[in-house]
Amino acid sequence: MSELTGLTIFLFVLAALLVLMACIKTDRVRSWRESLNPSAPDLPDAAFVVGRAVLIVMAVVCVVVGFQGLAVQDDAEWSDDELTSAVEGATQALDGSFNYGDSLEGEAPADFDGDYARKIEQEVIEHGGGDAPQLGVAATSLGPAVSDQGEYRISADGADAVFCMDVKRTHDGYIETVAPGLSGDAAVVKLPKYTFAVSSRAGDC
Repeated sequence: MSELTGLTIFLFVLAALLVLMACIKTDRVRSWRESLNPSAPDLPDAAFVVGRAVLIVMAVVCVVVGFQGLAVQDDAEWSDDELTSAVEGATQALDGSFNYGDSLEGEAPADFDGDYARKIEQEVIEHGGGDAPQLGVAATSLGPAVSDQGEYRISADGADAVFCMDVKRTHDGYIETVAPGLSGDAAVVKLPKYTFAVSSRAGDC
């Protein structure tokens, strides 16, 4: 249970106690007060009316703040359904995607531990929908990652569900482009093209 959940429960319990206090009969309060301090002056009925009003107002404030806390917690945490839908959307968006490498690097290894993990997290967040949080997603690379394949454990704050995503990169030929400032054959540059095959499944990897 999170600290925010514990605080919300405390506020609801406190609100219930305040309402119970406001419901105590005037005669009983006077009797308790007299037994504790017989010489104390009697309280007028108006004092009890004001006291009850204050207790009710405090109870209402506790309830309102408690519901606001629940709303904040809901906005900050993922549900299993939200994460499931987001991972499915991210998988579809990433599967078949491609990028180009540096012509001078040749078949350079992919940064599966760094850049691609952040890309997955961003895609999951973007496919979370309007009610899903805009943070709290973790794509943990399970390694060691090799130059053309990676595996990730995807989780999110508040969700019990986890997912395993497999990524495979293939060298898909070259694309020719023209280097700025050059002309003729010297301007022709071949960039390696890499295509990503992405799949995911529910559960740990």
